[in-house]
Amino acid sequence: MTTGPADRLALLPGRLIRQAAALPDDLERSVELLHEVAAADGAARVLRLYSPAPTLALTRRESLMPGYPVAVAAGHRHGFTPAIRPTGGRAVAYDETCLVFDLVEREDAHPHPSAFFTQAGNSIVDALRGLGVDARLGEVPGEYCPGEYSINARGAVKLVGTSQRGVRGARLLSGMLAFGPVDRFVAVLTEANAALGLEWDPRTFGSMLVEAPTVSRGDVEEALAVGLIG
Repeated sequence: MTTGPADRLALLPGRLIRQAAALPDDLERSVELLHEVAAADGAARVLRLYSPAPTLALTRRESLMPGYPVAVAAGHRHGFTPAIRPTGGRAVAYDETCLVFDLVEREDAHPHPSAFFTQAGNSIVDALRGLGVDARLGEVPGEYCPGEYSINARGAVKLVGTSQRGVRGARLLSGMLAFGPVDRFVAVLTEANAALGLEWDPRTFGSMLVEAPTVSRGDVEEALAVGLIG
């Protein structure tokens, strides 16, 4: 029997999706989930948590810049697969040591997009504060992929980068949190941003390894799940 998007979403175990292994179509799956939530009845909010493959995620806008081929080459050279992300923002790099989340909500749950993004951002802040992190909502000067819904630590480093996308019927907030050393991310972003003519301060790339080294990835996943979907 053939199933449509709404049927596939209805078959998901609850509203939390845990993906243990990295998949080559992680970014495409984010868009699929967005459309599934838009088409489904009853699933007002869905959270996907996963470990990504090493990726240099660039935006559609960046792909049109003259330095894009050089940025792509930098990604390959540093061991990251370049990809076009389905959300806005600017380039971001991550690998299997990071946690990526997709939070998707039906449009009618929050009539105005900013209300959803602000509420979700504050929920992430609260979840991290509950684990002992000095988390705050808002960007820090010089951060990678700057945005008002970034989550920073101590007002000094970007800890969670977020990006958004909307379709008729649903909205998507994606985010990334690093748990290990960030040297390789800094290296590839330094080259990619230079190629694209974009400024950033490498010192602003934060990690749980520095902010809360005794907090496990599992602790963070559980806190996000409770905070974002209850």
